[in-house]
Amino acid sequence: MNTENYKMDRTKRICIGLSFIIFPLIFIFAFAGHPNLLNPHFLGPEDLILRAHNNSMLHFGHALVTLCAGLLVVVAIHFMNIQNDKSTAWYGFIGGVLAILGALMLAADKGALCLTMSALDTLPETEFTKMMPGLLAMFAKKGWLVLIWGLLLLPIGFVIQAIGLLKSKSLATWQGLLFLIGVLFIGTPDGVEIINLTASILIAIAFIPYGTKIIMGKRGRAKLTDYHS
Repeated sequence: MNTENYKMDRTKRICIGLSFIIFPLIFIFAFAGHPNLLNPHFLGPEDLILRAHNNSMLHFGHALVTLCAGLLVVVAIHFMNIQNDKSTAWYGFIGGVLAILGALMLAADKGALCLTMSALDTLPETEFTKMMPGLLAMFAKKGWLVLIWGLLLLPIGFVIQAIGLLKSKSLATWQGLLFLIGVLFIGTPDGVEIINLTASILIAIAFIPYGTKIIMGKRGRAKLTDYHS
C-alpha cells in the first residue's frame, strides 16, 4: 500500500470510528437535555410545542441530532460492508437501506418540528400565540409531514442489522446484544425520554470501544473489511 492509499485508508478508518463514538454521545446529550426526565408521561402535540418553546437547551440538542443523521448513515453502511461476504449479507443490506431512509427522515423531523421552533421563539409572545394553530397541525404531522413517521425505519433497520451481526458473529456478542436492546427502545415516544436516554447509554457502551478499535486499526473479533467497498 503506497503512502497516499495508506493516508486515505487511515482517514476513512478514523472517520468511521469517530461516527461510532460521537453519535451515541450526541443522543445521550440530547435526551438528557429534555425536561421532566424523572416524571415520564406521553405528550400530545400541544404539550410538545409548549415544552420546546423558549427551551434553548432542547433546541441545541435537536440541532446536534439533525447533524447526527450523517453519522448514522456511516454506521449503517459500515454494517452493510462487514456482512457483504457472509450468509447474513441480506440482513446488512436490507437493514442498512431502511436505517439510511430512517436517518433521512430523522433529519427531516428535527428540521421541520424542532429547528423551526427556535426561529419562532424569536417572535414576540403575542405573535407566537397566533401561530399555535399552524404549529398544532405541524406537530400532529398533518399533510405531507406524515412522511416523518418514516423515521421509525431507523430503529427497524438497525434491529435487522443487529440480528445479522449477532448471527454472523461480526460483532462481539455483548456488543451486538446491547446494540439490539438499545435500538429496540431508542424510538420510545416523546415524553418518556428516560427510556431513550437509557437506550442511548447502552448503545454507547457497545459502540465507543468498537469505534476506538476501528480508529486504532485493531481488527479482533469485530473484523473490519476493505473501507473502499
